[in-house]
Amino acid sequence: MTQQPEHQSCPCGSGKSYLECCRPFHQGEPAPSPEALMRSRYAAFVLSLPDYLQTTWHQSTRPETLTLEDAPNWTGLQILDTNESGDSGTVHFRALYRLGKGWGFLEENSDFVREQGRWYYLRGDTSEGQLKPGRNDPCPCGSGRKYKACCL
Repeated sequence: MTQQPEHQSCPCGSGKSYLECCRPFHQGEPAPSPEALMRSRYAAFVLSLPDYLQTTWHQSTRPETLTLEDAPNWTGLQILDTNESGDSGTVHFRALYRLGKGWGFLEENSDFVREQGRWYYLRGDTSEGQLKPGRNDPCPCGSGRKYKACCL
């Protein structure tokens, strides 16, 4: 497991510390909602935790193996919409990443299912593209500064 300082901001972008946010889920606590599971799965991609990703993937769609060796340099997560109804849920998100000298995004509408009190990632419809931030937009690196004053 990649070491994440407990009091630094969680990679999922919640604004909470890793200790208060995704760490409990990474250590086995069940996520209380599809959005919480999505955020913890994103953080697991950032922190290179393939075992957690496998564990939270529904057995009917889970790949036999998962490697994160060629994963992009993830820089941010935006939750665009979320819905929960009974034992099913959806999360529409956009994950940002470094793409050479520029930026890319992966956008997904994800389906989740709850079984025996635990949420699992079921499947998602994805699209990818190049991100072209404006000079005055927030920098996709997550610094909180304007793009023109940061990574432009």
